[in-house]
Amino acid sequence: MCRTILEGLLIPSSNLLRVAALIFVTALAVAEGVAQPRFEQLRIVAPAAPGGGWDQTARAMQQALQRSGLVATPIVENIAGAAGTIGLARFIGAERGNGDALLVSGLIMLGGIVTHDSPVTLADATPIARLTGEYEVLTVPTGSPFRTLEDFLRAFKASPESISWGGGSAGGSDEILAGLIAADVGIEPRRVNYIAFSGGGEALAAILGGQVSVGVNGLAEFAAQIEAGTVRVLAISSAERLPGVDAPTLREQGVNVELENWRSVVAPPGIDAAQRARLAATVEAMVRTPEWREMLERFRWIDRYLAADEFAAFAATEERRVRGVLRDLGTVDAGATRFEPYPTLVLGGFVLLGITIAVRALRTRTASRAAAREPRWRSLGLIGIGVALSLALADAAGFVVAAALLFWFVARAFDARHPLRDAVCAGAVAFGAYALFTYALKLPLPAGVLATWL
Repeated sequence: MCRTILEGLLIPSSNLLRVAALIFVTALAVAEGVAQPRFEQLRIVAPAAPGGGWDQTARAMQQALQRSGLVATPIVENIAGAAGTIGLARFIGAERGNGDALLVSGLIMLGGIVTHDSPVTLADATPIARLTGEYEVLTVPTGSPFRTLEDFLRAFKASPESISWGGGSAGGSDEILAGLIAADVGIEPRRVNYIAFSGGGEALAAILGGQVSVGVNGLAEFAAQIEAGTVRVLAISSAERLPGVDAPTLREQGVNVELENWRSVVAPPGIDAAQRARLAATVEAMVRTPEWREMLERFRWIDRYLAADEFAAFAATEERRVRGVLRDLGTVDAGATRFEPYPTLVLGGFVLLGITIAVRALRTRTASRAAAREPRWRSLGLIGIGVALSLALADAAGFVVAAALLFWFVARAFDARHPLRDAVCAGAVAFGAYALFTYALKLPLPAGVLATWL
């Protein structure tokens, strides 16, 4: 159509008319390109309950993409739990190779990955872009006895455990900010009584209901309540005061802490280069639209756009930084094993059990001529079968099942007379080992098919 119009408009011999015709046709071609959606349908997964920052980001993208004509039907889906790591795991597993889906992620997810020792990380997804930055605020209901940050910190220093901090998922930017504030005012971060909520709606209800002493969350998530006067802002985590926000910074009140949360989008693994380029181009086009600029202003977000490759490098660096911060705050173990009474007792029991089994096996083989005449290859073969099965089933079936099979086959190699008794013992030893490493020593093992019960 553009070519037909061009041929008709190039008939005049005037150069001025020719230039005008070219400008008109170019503008028409651009308009046609914008009007053509890049996706008929695009799913945007928010790995949290409705009402929080990820949900707000997903729905802001939904509006900007649809109103700008980049996507005909953008759909938002919520998958809550464990600082976004449940949504991340499901996204990576269920959407592999799907070029029509995006997952909202960010700093909070990195904290969740570290805190929960998630088997999947952002490195397993396909990086698309970093989008926004946002500062955190400390708020209390208007009826709270804490009129200022000084009032709050005075009570916190007097009795740290009696002051509850309500915010988003464990290990996220909210808990990081609480720990940083505690450390700066001379309180051991491990003493922070932090209560995590899976979504902004739940956290807000707890704060307004007085179920926690103070709320920690992104500015946008409290914006409506701040404007309505139902909450009072004690401090904001920015370096300087923000225009239009009547709130003092932490620094100007003597707390030398600054923190900015960031959010991003990733695609599933297994997509090809063309699919990745298409998603990246769509997101890049979105961040340049007036509709997205309107969203930034509405939620007071900071434009922190980074394209795919730059974002991938940033995320890798940021994960190392977050891991270090959480280790310093005591949220994750520094790496040394702490032998407290319970794990020491359990570990001692395993050692004693192992010695008893070894001594009994030696006595049995010495006393029994039949056992002595038994081909050595049979014992080695049974142990080999147990090792092979345990390795093959460790991830799918879980540690308890795999280890129980290994222990049972090893027992068969020494003494084949009591299969039922050995099965019970193998299951008990496997479960005990799982409990020791996962719960006592904080070295998680795969739960597999028993994840619901373990």
